[in-house]
Amino acid sequence: MQKNFLTQEGFDKLQNELDFLRKERRQEVAARLREASDGEDLIENAEYEAAKNEQAFVEGRIKELEILLATAKIITETQHDGNVQVGSKVTIQEEGVESKETLTIVGAAEANPGEGKISNESPLGNALLGHTKNDEVTVEAPNGSFNVKILKII
Repeated sequence: MQKNFLTQEGFDKLQNELDFLRKERRQEVAARLREASDGEDLIENAEYEAAKNEQAFVEGRIKELEILLATAKIITETQHDGNVQVGSKVTIQEEGVESKETLTIVGAAEANPGEGKISNESPLGNALLGHTKNDEVTVEAPNGSFNVKILKII
């Protein structure tokens, strides 16, 4: 089974979501189902159908989170040895661009480009893995390739 890389913060966030879904959301949906099924013909009851769909979504997400957390590999700061790895914070500069960008390489489940967290499976994240400070890396992206220089690894 594939390992899912997560920071401790990401693991805790997903565990909290799982706990919420199990303890609160599941009961809310069950109550909604009971209420929607009271006294009406279930075949023509749109509210009942919507509640059943929501229940399926919640149960699916619970199962997804259980598998994700069961196969999680927590990445720690002490695993870094000067090479870019999952968990590394990397400052890069794209060729021909003056601005610098600092990104954290995380597992796919935790990726959020808006927060500067990119997946190790993304074209940029994957291209940076294993490289060291001052390396120039070619990134093969869907819209064409580009080069970046690694300025700093934390």
